[in-house]
Amino acid sequence: MSMLKEFKEFAIKGNVLDLAVAVVIGAAFAKILNSFVDDILMPPIGILVGKHDISSYFITLSPGHYETLAQAKAAGAATLNYGVFLATVVNFLIIALAVFLVIRQINAMTRKPAELTTPSLRDCPQCLSPVPIKATRCKFCTQPV
Repeated sequence: MSMLKEFKEFAIKGNVLDLAVAVVIGAAFAKILNSFVDDILMPPIGILVGKHDISSYFITLSPGHYETLAQAKAAGAATLNYGVFLATVVNFLIIALAVFLVIRQINAMTRKPAELTTPSLRDCPQCLSPVPIKATRCKFCTQPV
């Protein structure tokens, strides 16, 4: 019974719930970016390279000639689908760029200004009054610091 209680405490902790929410949002974000790549970005690139769909580029390893990737797959021919690979690489690069930009913005919002991170005062060991870092004597109690 203690193992069940321990698991319940683990699952209810904030970090686990935050991770679950992040996974769900990340999956939805990936679907949006996949749609952007497949439906908006790749068609113009395909037209520029001469075909309407870049993911239909392939090399047949089996004997015979096939006009489309679908025909080759239906015939059971072995193919190198380099167009699908290129589309996947472009998809990955766009997702990596989007994640980088989001993390960059989060880091910029949470970063502390430099003057707050470097102290300009210290406490006098005798009277505990704030004294400038470069001071050699406390202005309140006149003791060396």
